[in-house]
Amino acid sequence: MSTTTTRGVAKNPAPAKVSKDRPRRGLRANSTFNFWLFTGPFLIGLVIFVFVPIGWSVWLSFFEARFTVTPSQFVGFENYAAILQDEDFRNSLVTFTVFAAFIVPATWALSLGLALLVNRLRFMRAFARSVFFLPTAVSYVAASLIWKMSIFNGVRFGLANTVLSWFGVENIAWLSSPDPPWYWLVIVTVRLWLQSGFYMILFIAALQNIPRELYEAASLDGAKPGWQTFRHITLPQLRATSTAVILLLLVAAYQAFDEFFNLLPKATWGQPPLVELYKMALGENQNYGAGSAGAVVLTLLICAVTLLQGKIMGFGRGEESK
Repeated sequence: MSTTTTRGVAKNPAPAKVSKDRPRRGLRANSTFNFWLFTGPFLIGLVIFVFVPIGWSVWLSFFEARFTVTPSQFVGFENYAAILQDEDFRNSLVTFTVFAAFIVPATWALSLGLALLVNRLRFMRAFARSVFFLPTAVSYVAASLIWKMSIFNGVRFGLANTVLSWFGVENIAWLSSPDPPWYWLVIVTVRLWLQSGFYMILFIAALQNIPRELYEAASLDGAKPGWQTFRHITLPQLRATSTAVILLLLVAAYQAFDEFFNLLPKATWGQPPLVELYKMALGENQNYGAGSAGAVVLTLLICAVTLLQGKIMGFGRGEESK
C-alpha cells in the first residue's frame, strides 16, 4: 500500500525561466569604453583644430611675428598696445556697434514673427518651415555675390534700381560710397535672409512647448486673443529662448566677415573687426603677432558682452529667481 496520497505528494516547483538575453561581455559591456569610442574623435578634432590654434594665437600675440608663425623675439604686451591704438581697429568696433544695432533686433523680430505665423498655419506647416529655413543652407559668399551682382549692383538693370525706377527714383550706387551709407541696407538684408530661418526654428520649438492651458485660462479670465495674450503669456514664456537668440546674434555679429569682405572688398570704410584683423595678419605686412593680439582682444570683448547680456536678461537663472 502506498503511503503517499494525492494531497501528500509535494509538488515540484516550476523550473526558473531561463533568460534569453545573455549578459554582455567584453568591450561592449564597458560603458566607459563606449563613451570614449563615440566622443573620442570629436574631442581629438576639437583639441587639434580649436584648442591648439587658440593657445598658439595667445602665445604668438606676445612675440614679434612678421611673415612667420615661429617667432623668437618676445615683445610682451606691445602688440596689444599697438592694436588698441590702431585707428582702423577702433573704427571697426564702431562699425560692429552700428551693425549689431541694426541686425540683432531686426533678426529677432523677423524670426519671432515668422515663427508665430508658421505656428498658426493649419496646413502646409512643414512646407512653410522648409521654405523659410532653406536660406540657412546657402553659403554667405554665394548670397553676398547674388546681392551684389543681381539685386544691388548699382546699375539700372539691377533688381533694386529697376523697382525704384517704377516710382521715378534714379539709380542708386548701393556699394560705391559711404555717404549716404546705402551699403548698410545691402549687408543687413542679406544677413536677415540668411539667418532668420534658423532662429525661426528655435522660436517654433519654444512656442510648441508653451502649455495650452495658459491660453485657456486667460480666455476664461477675459483676455482677448492677440496682443494681450502675446504680451502677458507668449512673450514671457519665450524669455529663455529670446535671451539665447540675442546672445547668438551678438556673437554672430562680432564674427561677421563674409558679407563685408565680398560686398566691400576694396572699401576703407564699413569694415568689421574680423576683416581688419584679416588684412593685418594676411595683408602686405603679415603681422601675425598684432593680428593674434587683436583676436585675443576681440575674444575677450565677445565674452564680456555675452556675460553682460546674460546678466541683464537673466540667462541661466532658475524659475525661483525670476
